[in-house]
Amino acid sequence: MSPEPLPPVAPDVLAEAVEQLSARLRKKLDAAIEGCAEHAVRTADGSLDVRFGEDALVTLRPGPSGTVTEAGQAVCTCLLAPRCLHRAAVLGAAPIADADADAETETETDTDTDTDTDTDTDTDTDTGTETDTGTEMEATPETTAGLPEPTGPVDGPAPATTEAAPTPSVDTATPLTPAQVRAATALWEAAAEALAAGVTAGGAVVQAELLRAAHTARLAGLPRAEAAALRVVRGLRAARERGRAQRLGDLAGAFRDLLAGAALLASGTAGPGAAGVTRRAYAQGGSLRAYGLCREPVLSATGYGGVSTHLVGPDGSRYTVSDVRPGGLARARGAGSASVALGGAVLDHAGLARGGLRIVGATVSTDGRLGAGRGVSATPLRGVDWSEEPASALFARPVGEAVAAALDDGAREADAPEAALLGCDVEVVGAAGEYLVVRVAGDGPLLRLRPAHPHPELPHAANLRRIAEHPGLALRVLGRPDLDRAATLRPLAVGPVPGEAYTLRLPEEWLGRADLGYDRLQGSHFPRGATGPGPVAPAAVPDPLADAPLWRVRRLLETGVAGGRRAVAEAGRGTDAAALLAPLRRAGLGGAAQLAAALTAEADRRPRDAFGRLTDASADGYARAWLASAVHLAAAERSLVAASWS
Repeated sequence: MSPEPLPPVAPDVLAEAVEQLSARLRKKLDAAIEGCAEHAVRTADGSLDVRFGEDALVTLRPGPSGTVTEAGQAVCTCLLAPRCLHRAAVLGAAPIADADADAETETETDTDTDTDTDTDTDTDTDTGTETDTGTEMEATPETTAGLPEPTGPVDGPAPATTEAAPTPSVDTATPLTPAQVRAATALWEAAAEALAAGVTAGGAVVQAELLRAAHTARLAGLPRAEAAALRVVRGLRAARERGRAQRLGDLAGAFRDLLAGAALLASGTAGPGAAGVTRRAYAQGGSLRAYGLCREPVLSATGYGGVSTHLVGPDGSRYTVSDVRPGGLARARGAGSASVALGGAVLDHAGLARGGLRIVGATVSTDGRLGAGRGVSATPLRGVDWSEEPASALFARPVGEAVAAALDDGAREADAPEAALLGCDVEVVGAAGEYLVVRVAGDGPLLRLRPAHPHPELPHAANLRRIAEHPGLALRVLGRPDLDRAATLRPLAVGPVPGEAYTLRLPEEWLGRADLGYDRLQGSHFPRGATGPGPVAPAAVPDPLADAPLWRVRRLLETGVAGGRRAVAEAGRGTDAAALLAPLRRAGLGGAAQLAAALTAEADRRPRDAFGRLTDASADGYARAWLASAVHLAAAERSLVAASWS
């Protein structure tokens, strides 16, 4: 009989269980966690039992939400309970619950104080290849408070001028309270210790300290900092389990975001909105019309699944209607044809992606999500082709300008969920490894098209492979630029290019577009009898990120994440230091070299006490040196990514 999956556990419950352990038991915790989830058995009353030998039985009784949210929901029969190793090990083996896992749905607050219910739960969703990737942070005075002054190629792109969704009337200028500053300081200290330990030493005890600090931040009203801490803990777990979905680069980005946010909050000089909001605020958007663009499956690292349908208003405003709930892959696949729970609209998501809605009493969040409140009513509208307004405006903007704006938005918004959609006409060049290489029409740059999600049960990758069989094919693409890679686009939908002979032939009911996460392209969808413009010679896509020696800094930072402070110190000694710094200086990256040298020096620093004995250095200085180099690297890479699209 296969073991039952353990239910998610609230961060504070796990942190308390680890804190109750004696020092001797804490040393045994990591070994006890390994393999205990394989012995979970579901009982007749719905609880889960995990047996440790003959004398100890741990029972989990999750609440209505399926999450262990209270200490009393995890009990053990041994004599040391609840301060026993068995109980802490089972809780440590369970997945970490989201901050609001006890809420089935997300509450929205309107300007008229009505309470609505949205079908999208507030989770960390993953619509790309990796999970929990950090957003790039700009090297501003706020994010680098107390850090060395960075130099080098950190100039960002010009700010974008885009229309925003209606803004809710919420007070985001509330100054931080002393309790919030203390909570942020505690979170910084816990994060600095976790960074100094690295993945190799970042076991359950280190993770529990981070979880306790995250819970304190939540109680103090710092939900953004709490979410960043949970991402780091999940990343540490995945890295220690050698999960395929976890890259050291993602964990390094999570550490950077956590440390930068905690440092800013602890300084007491954080600007408006730095604390974040626990619940997404919604405002009345009045009556509006929205037309479908595409839909995409959504998968979460915490077991959620669903669909997100993208829409556009007559003025170019972007909206989304999401339906994300527990269920994982099965729900992500089925939600694409599920009914839209918005104002009684008689549409499913497939119909909405190719149709439209007239919404009366609409509620809209600051990020464009449409709420489904009691006072909302919606009626279907005829959809618009991508060649018609307002959809056509998405494909008229130069790609370089659009990506520069997306990079700038991601740098300014610390919790930006993802890049905005980008549309362009391309010509297929052919497959190159795991990518589909295309050239933007009009002698534009070469781009890599990468599956929006690599799961084999989703048709993203299969559709791109079929498209690669037709070099020279003219294609209209709508997708999301990958802001962490040079000239890379994750396509969500494709369609024919108007006026081109060698292009897609899609069914009329598809309204000129195919959602790559749900529709499967067949041979009949490609031109027959027609030929392309001739064989297209494969071309290498320029990659300034790979060509620049900044990868040496990235490797140093990731070495610190993997092996902790000692690994960075080793990398900065002898010939390794010369191999790290000399190429950076030759390439004119003096700022990067200076910050890397400061990091290795701080990592190798061993102070002495009053009696001349060597002592362990504080993690604070090491964390600040690591963060300074990480913020500088993010800004430099951001500028190189922008250049690759021009």
